Amino acid sequence: MQPSPSRRRYAVVGTGGRSQMYLEALATTHADVGVVSALVDGNEVRMAYYEEFLAAAGQDEPPRRYRPEQFDDLLRHDRPDAVIVTSPDHTHARYVVAALDAGVDVVCEKPLTIDAESLRAIVEAARTSTADLVVTFNYRYSPRNSALRRVITDGRIGEVTSVHFEWCLDTVHGADYFRRWHREKANSGGLLVHKSTHHFDLVNWWIDDAPETVFALGGLRFYGAANAARRGLGPRPELGRAAVGQGDPFVLDLAADDKLRRLFLEGEALDGYHRDRDVFTDGITIEDNLTLAVGYSRGASMAYTLNAHSPWEGYRVAVNGTRGRVELEVVERSHVDAVGLTSGGDPGKSAPVVDPSATPDDSEAAAQSLRPWGSRLLLQEHWQPPQVVPIPEGAGSHGGGDAVLLDDVLRGASDDPLHRRAGYLDGVRSVLVGVAGNASLASGRAVGLAEFGLPLRAEEVPA
Repeated sequence: MQPSPSRRRYAVVGTGGRSQMYLEALATTHADVGVVSALVDGNEVRMAYYEEFLAAAGQDEPPRRYRPEQFDDLLRHDRPDAVIVTSPDHTHARYVVAALDAGVDVVCEKPLTIDAESLRAIVEAARTSTADLVVTFNYRYSPRNSALRRVITDGRIGEVTSVHFEWCLDTVHGADYFRRWHREKANSGGLLVHKSTHHFDLVNWWIDDAPETVFALGGLRFYGAANAARRGLGPRPELGRAAVGQGDPFVLDLAADDKLRRLFLEGEALDGYHRDRDVFTDGITIEDNLTLAVGYSRGASMAYTLNAHSPWEGYRVAVNGTRGRVELEVVERSHVDAVGLTSGGDPGKSAPVVDPSATPDDSEAAAQSLRPWGSRLLLQEHWQPPQVVPIPEGAGSHGGGDAVLLDDVLRGASDDPLHRRAGYLDGVRSVLVGVAGNASLASGRAVGLAEFGLPLRAEEVPA
């Protein structure tokens, strides 16, 4: 399909796994409203992979290639209508600020950035730019999370007083953060920023309030060389490929998956990036167990926990109010077999791929009977029996959230009473909870978000 004047031209910055959602949409389901005009990455192999991907999906004209240091040239000489930022977290601010300063709209994957200094640069650029900045929190669009928001905004539990939020990452998804660039806090801000930003944004949005104070505890308790030695695991290879075929469930075989092989294994020689670092080696500077207490401006509080080595994947949320309580329980994967990661697609995806026609083995059937996949939203008002709140069915990744988000971002926001479209202040609020959590971990004290001097509400943005 050839570009037309009515289609927006998008430059996609960063061609790792997360970029595929946008690239595929612009080449297929949303090709009538947009086209990928440029790719920005330091690795020619990854850009070539997605050029082929776009051609196979139906885009006739290949996107132009730019290296990161050529981003300003792209903005000046091949000006896109919008930039989609899916590069590693610590690079987001550079691209976001440059695009906004050039008057180019930005769609930025969460987290907006990783620290307070770069948040300040983004806020200033957004304040003075004529362009728009959207942060893509796809979990807002998941039907189960939208249903919980609706219960709260409808006043079914009254005024919110407290939130309990537990998130479990299993030893497929959770472990994967300790193989990749995320394992270094300088790149990702740690899981409190990279992963928990999703969760903090959900709570901010669910209860429609701004966080004010954070106290955090946590550390690296399972992954890493010291923990492996303490448990007697013995010497580990630096890269997982050295142990492929030995039955180690923590080994990722890049060669066995076509996408991982082509994106990362075949591109190593160009940039030295290893996608399959062993999770029990030195060099990990992020935490795998985290607990936070968060206070909000209207008096509510949250108890939050994240575990990155759980035997099952999912989350539990309970919101207490002056009229009752609502509980959401989500099981995304009920168990993980100890067979090693030798096939099956991208282990960074949290939702299981289930063939409904397949006959489960005994262990699968047992796991399903005790911890079945799916979601349940339970509402109990004071002096009333509990009741199940129906959750609309959603298809696709993140509980159906990705498809709805793509419509919102690429076709334009509709009249949405749930206000799911997120702006830069939503990004600032969610990142600051993680930044304050990291500061609390380092100092051992409660940290007020006001200490960072950043706006948390629209009325706080300087004119």
